[in-house]
Amino acid sequence: MNGSRIAAVGHYQPAKVLTNEDLAGLVDTNDEWIRSRVGIRTRHIAGPDEPVDELAAHAAAKALAAAGLAASDIDLVLVATSTAVDRSPNMAARVANRIGVPSAATMDLNVVCAGFTHALATADHAVRAGGSVRALVIGADKMSAVADWTDRTTCVLVGDGAGAAVVEACPPAEGGIAGIGPVLWGSVPEMGHAVRIEGTPSVFAQEGQSVYRWATTQLPRIARQACERAGLAPEDLAAVVLHQANLRIIEPLAAKIGAVNAVVARDVVESGNTSAASIPLAFSKLVERGEIATGDPVLLFGFGGNLSYAGQVVRCP
Repeated sequence: MNGSRIAAVGHYQPAKVLTNEDLAGLVDTNDEWIRSRVGIRTRHIAGPDEPVDELAAHAAAKALAAAGLAASDIDLVLVATSTAVDRSPNMAARVANRIGVPSAATMDLNVVCAGFTHALATADHAVRAGGSVRALVIGADKMSAVADWTDRTTCVLVGDGAGAAVVEACPPAEGGIAGIGPVLWGSVPEMGHAVRIEGTPSVFAQEGQSVYRWATTQLPRIARQACERAGLAPEDLAAVVLHQANLRIIEPLAAKIGAVNAVVARDVVESGNTSAASIPLAFSKLVERGEIATGDPVLLFGFGGNLSYAGQVVRCP
């Protein structure tokens, strides 16, 4: 048992929906301005009584149910988030407590928008090395809590939510990748200031043009390399799930990768930028809607804060 796979996925979003028309009452903006620049129509916003770990726990419970597992079957909980308020207990420990995981290792990872794909790779490595048999990997963020609601260039982007995956040990696949392919990850630290959540209280800010140029010019080559590590050509992909940052980034990036036969996730239109939650949220929705089938190869590719990136090809559960 030296392979790993995603056994199931799940997602959760708060009930409150914030439309572009609602935002027009808060800042100087309108629906046409927002849709033409970032492609977003709506986003879900958590209330003051809905902390990050609650969002994460709902998604985790759905993933466990889809896998037909009990919380006691999990021995590792990883939560990718950049919006945790407290240092301890961490989000993973709080999620484990909420859903009844009895004695798992619990760790948070803060790689902002690339957090989920970093956490998925970490779980894959732990399972392959024998340190875990079944891991729960969650991306969850409450970006509304760090938004500057007076800045129309950033507040129109953000949404809240969570997505989760159950990762488990499996035999190595014959003649190809197992359920989770090799990760390709890295960063551009000297440009880390381009995406920030800083200060007291913490506030989200970014240099949008710098991020756009980096994502659309530098990342296609890296994403193709992630496919190569999995032994696949981009045209073999059934789906591409990129970090849901901005439709004007997603569409040119997906085109430049060359995945001409793939479904491209565009959940950003209805969910906004949910940071670490965006990839598992979009992936889970594709699975739920039946747009991809069990065994299909899917590229997951996260990028953003720190100007970090991480991508891997996985098989659809």
